[in-house]
Amino acid sequence: MRRIILLVFCLLSAAYASAKVSLPVIFSDGMVLQRGQLIPVWGWAEPNETVKVTLGRKSMTTVADTGGNWRVDMPKMKAGGPYELHAGDIVIKDVMIGDVWLCSGQSNIDTDIERVYPQYPAEIDADANAMIRLFRVDNVAETHQPLRDVKSSGWKKLDKENAWHFSALGYFLGKRMHNTTGVAQGVIQSSWGGTPIEAWLPADSMLIYNPKAVSETEFFQDDKLVSDINSLNNRLNNRWHAMLNAKDPGVQGNWTSLSFDDSAWQKANQYRLPISDYRFCGSYWLRQHIHVDKAHAGKPALMRLGMLYDADYTFVNGQEVGRTYYQYPPRRYNIPAGLLREGDNVITVRFVNKNGRPSFAKDKPYQIEFSDTDIQPVGAEWLVHPGVQLPSQPSISMGIQNLSSVLWNGMLKPLAPYSLSGVVWYQGETNTGRPLEYEALLGCLMHSWRELWQQPELPFAIVQLANYMAPSASPQNSGWAQLREGQRQAAGNDARAGLAVAIDLGEEVDIHPLKKKEVAERCALVFDNLVYGKKKLLAPEPVAASVSDGSTVITFDQPLRKGSVTGFEVAGADGKYRNTPAVADGNTVTIMSAEAFSVRYAWKDNPAEADGRSLDGSMPITPFQLKVTK
Repeated sequence: MRRIILLVFCLLSAAYASAKVSLPVIFSDGMVLQRGQLIPVWGWAEPNETVKVTLGRKSMTTVADTGGNWRVDMPKMKAGGPYELHAGDIVIKDVMIGDVWLCSGQSNIDTDIERVYPQYPAEIDADANAMIRLFRVDNVAETHQPLRDVKSSGWKKLDKENAWHFSALGYFLGKRMHNTTGVAQGVIQSSWGGTPIEAWLPADSMLIYNPKAVSETEFFQDDKLVSDINSLNNRLNNRWHAMLNAKDPGVQGNWTSLSFDDSAWQKANQYRLPISDYRFCGSYWLRQHIHVDKAHAGKPALMRLGMLYDADYTFVNGQEVGRTYYQYPPRRYNIPAGLLREGDNVITVRFVNKNGRPSFAKDKPYQIEFSDTDIQPVGAEWLVHPGVQLPSQPSISMGIQNLSSVLWNGMLKPLAPYSLSGVVWYQGETNTGRPLEYEALLGCLMHSWRELWQQPELPFAIVQLANYMAPSASPQNSGWAQLREGQRQAAGNDARAGLAVAIDLGEEVDIHPLKKKEVAERCALVFDNLVYGKKKLLAPEPVAASVSDGSTVITFDQPLRKGSVTGFEVAGADGKYRNTPAVADGNTVTIMSAEAFSVRYAWKDNPAEADGRSLDGSMPITPFQLKVTK
């Protein structure tokens, strides 16, 4: 009997011991640890508990402090694996040693493989690489203090399914770096669309830059207040939609049906909808009849409706085939087999807008695809009819995720000190309304992140904002251009940072340009230089501007493509900029003016005319502004 009691006691003790040690979620099956650096492993246990950590054949022992926190720094290891990581009774399997990259920022890091799939379908369809592992941090905004762990579903091996909602830039970066190095790659995505840089900075830094912002964050440390506001906003949203549906004649009259009589509806081009109100809140309906021949009747298809502003509910022959709740995602809706009939068919789009007129984005595909080569265009002419107009939906503006330090607390600090090879920072769109602050804030971010990770040499690839919005032939005092200059200056002031210029990879109508593989390649070139000691040429950068022989000469850090260059502007003593001809030859650009006090290039929201390139044509000249030395 005594032996049985002792056995039970030992089993209970063992179970209790195994439950005491815990690890952050980033330490999970399939993880990638950074080669060539000390490997921090940390977690929690009972106060003063002894914890043994084993990785491969290497072991270390530590004791948890009085708060239950413990950490060991495992010795450096070469690339390889798979290994097992043991911490107490926890066993983490399939651990690889390779390179780890952190991708952070706002929505252009968020832009996922689903969004960019039409750009690279064959490549994405064929991809499956167990040497590349993806880790996505769930969105959590924390107003109080840094959390001890992030939320995540753990590490995933790269394939189409696992990458579908993962950062496209991070996906292509991982692939590129694996092709370059041949070792395992871990890519961590920690990003949140629409967020400002201040949300990713620590509170002590924000006390220096903007104490008022810190006070705003403190105001929302009342969890019940936040919950009540969220609940009220949900109720307001539900009430608005209930009123819309109840009053909308299209819902009541079944305007989606093929048999509905739309002969009295007005005809209109999708780019010139007859809506006089700039703020058309409510519903607006469009119908287009298409003919389907016998060969295509009953076949499944993909319908692409470009980008629509803002929400849409789309139907084919009365059956809903898709809906999207905001403007940015491309509309790609599957038409199921059997729905299309021979002869007349009807596409119906119900716009629902809470702010601003319904509209179609130009330069996007509008078509029905039966296969890659069998495509039927969707015309630009529609039958249109207003549904119902309502007041804009009331709401209590809060945006917790945009407050200072909340993403540092919820999505960044808990990741450290997980060793990294480098960081991609792609953010700035939200800060274009206050661009002059950005250089200092970005410098602060790089400094504070290096301190947090205890990696003073941690490299950063800064993605400069891409071109966006309507081009202009005249000079602009552009907030986008000013922020790009802040990014350029911050990168130039930091020996461990490099600029990934994207001024030729954007889109006029899409703040989330789709060429993410090309952006990833430019980030990879930054890391080729900063991490692996290569000497890859990045985008041409100006070194100096001076007056020589009656002309203004701008010197660059590398040779340029020879010939005339469009996109330069000069300002004289009056400070007013004007367009000016320029000629590139060797490392210089010459402007035929000796009166210039300042020169700038590609200084617009969307400098579509700017055509300066590197000697081999692979890189655009970076946008810049520079004083002229007399």
